[in-house]
Amino acid sequence: MLGSTIRRELMQIIMRELDDPRLTGMPSITRVLVTRDLEYADVFVTVMGTPGQQTAALNALKHSAGMMRAKLTRLLSIRQAPYLRFQFDEGLKKELAVLDLLEKARQESEELDRRRAEAAGESPAGDQGAPDPAG
Repeated sequence: MLGSTIRRELMQIIMRELDDPRLTGMPSITRVLVTRDLEYADVFVTVMGTPGQQTAALNALKHSAGMMRAKLTRLLSIRQAPYLRFQFDEGLKKELAVLDLLEKARQESEELDRRRAEAAGESPAGDQGAPDPAG
């Protein structure tokens, strides 16, 4: 519950208030996991762009974590917001890679099925141009 609220508020802060040139690809917060003691919130993000742009955007978020934490404390009317720990969502990267592999396998399977259907559609004497050994 608190994680989804923090996620929503952080997205608003990032979109409206962060003016950092390193944020070229709009970061997307995929999930927020808050520790039981509410001391830390692990913020998982994805960023479009080159690996260099992604790293720069993550650094910008980390640099602004203190300011965002202070804003969260005020917005959520809580005594103290958790410390924010930004990191790439590697799980999402892996999921996308698996989906890409599944799509490639599906395409290859369709291609094999098409070739088999073409081969089955040929006449049984498939080598009509070859000379008859019987003569």
